[in-house]
Amino acid sequence: MIYSIWILLIIGFGVVYFTYPEVSSPEYITNFIQRFSGEMLLIYTLISLIRGFFLIPSTPFVIAGGLLFPDQLFWVLLISMIGIMSSATALYYFSDLLGFSSYLNAKFPTKIEKMKSRMGNSRSIFFIAGWSFFPFVPTDLICYVTGILKTPYKNVFAGVFVGELILCTFYVYFGASIFSFL
Repeated sequence: MIYSIWILLIIGFGVVYFTYPEVSSPEYITNFIQRFSGEMLLIYTLISLIRGFFLIPSTPFVIAGGLLFPDQLFWVLLISMIGIMSSATALYYFSDLLGFSSYLNAKFPTKIEKMKSRMGNSRSIFFIAGWSFFPFVPTDLICYVTGILKTPYKNVFAGVFVGELILCTFYVYFGASIFSFL
């Protein structure tokens, strides 16, 4: 059921993209933002909340939020963190629904047991925080794996929160300056 909804949404977005390619052009996006400037923070919030369900990385959205709302950087950071933490929570709790846990347990039983013992203690927070802070690896992946391994949720939440808060703070407050050098 979930696979069907997910696949239908991706197909729907693909059909819109190929049928109306102009919706992804910079001019269209600029006009859309100008036309709905009063509602853009709400739209940004909604996009930040649903982004994780499509496994889309948060980095472009966090940087874009800082660029779109330079006078509301704290709100961009707060909205981004709420979106990231909600998708992390969903991936953690719904990891078994995707069915990979039984496959991984059958294929790598000794590695899974070793990872369970490592990720089951309070030091796992540091590993998860480091993973979440490193910008070139998807945080969604560690949330999915920790859900399969049944790592204590409080460790996952704390690790993702600390790692992503540091990274997102950098993106929000210094993201515009990154583009000024390019």
